[in-house]
Amino acid sequence: MNFEDYESLPTTNVVTHMTAGAIAGVMEHCVMYPLDSVKTRMQSLSSGGRDGIVGTFRRMVRHEGLFRPVRGMSAMMVGAGPSHALYFSSYEFLKNVMIKQTTTPRYHTVIYGASGCISTLLHDGIMNPAEVVKQRMQMLNSPYRSVVHCFINVYRREGISAFYRSYTTQLTMNIPFQSIHFMVYEVAQKITNKEGVYNPPAHMVSGALAGGIAAAVTTPLDVCKTLLNTQQEGATTGLVEAVKKVYLFGGPMGYFRGLQARVVYQMPATAICWSTYEFFKYLLGRSGELRVVSSTAAEVEPLVRLEATEKVNAKPRELPAMSGAGIYGSIQFNTMHSDTGYTNRRKDSILDIVHT
Repeated sequence: MNFEDYESLPTTNVVTHMTAGAIAGVMEHCVMYPLDSVKTRMQSLSSGGRDGIVGTFRRMVRHEGLFRPVRGMSAMMVGAGPSHALYFSSYEFLKNVMIKQTTTPRYHTVIYGASGCISTLLHDGIMNPAEVVKQRMQMLNSPYRSVVHCFINVYRREGISAFYRSYTTQLTMNIPFQSIHFMVYEVAQKITNKEGVYNPPAHMVSGALAGGIAAAVTTPLDVCKTLLNTQQEGATTGLVEAVKKVYLFGGPMGYFRGLQARVVYQMPATAICWSTYEFFKYLLGRSGELRVVSSTAAEVEPLVRLEATEKVNAKPRELPAMSGAGIYGSIQFNTMHSDTGYTNRRKDSILDIVHT
């Protein structure tokens, strides 16, 4: 199978989209997790944003150990797999369904954004608890020994609602983020990948561009989400209160804490996510095509043998002179009999037998 056949493969296979999406989500969050820890630390109202990306990372390693930037990664591994499986499969399904209802491509950009909005609802429902645990593990002087210890303690002290305290803020941020993300990605694909084939460089460039633009636009909401998840500077119960508290401690520029780290994190993260997703969608689609071809060949071959047995044994004859073009080509027998009364010619199967 050639790369040019990529878009001609059936892309409505839910299992393919879910598998590719799960792998892409885990790859995205695990590879870029240290930078995500730096971003969370920079957004902290008590200690963030003073040293820049490199300075914050060095301080974390120097004072808290070499593995401090990867604490809480297991929470992302558990949450990213199922959340991204639903995320990509629902996006592909909704996009295909809505595009079939339109007769002009002028509405496609809006369809990409709408599909991304609905997919985000499913994604955040699974991902939000993992985000709470992850960010509490990332904070300075975190009292939790492990992801399980953090989950149990948060549940006992604050209840199940603690894991969804930032859910509305997460949706308020992620709905515009994902809408912009998908629209920019699809538009960029039309520019960098006009043929619509499997093109890794085009997928990476489009993903990086989409992630960077969406991240920059939604940074103020991400700062508020971090405050709600970590509960620093006293208890914070909702988005409005979080907005007020960020302004109180950081002023107008407080809403853009960690902007550089967020953009630097999201650009390679979304590039990795999209290129991984497109690769496994291509790979799994190709494997499915090969299985179909092999099963078809296995079914045809016994039929050829059966037809040959039936026709050759129909009447005694001399040894045939045979010419064939392979197992799927034409096979002809030309046999001579002394019985002149039998002048039947049959052409109703693969074998063409002439009797005279």
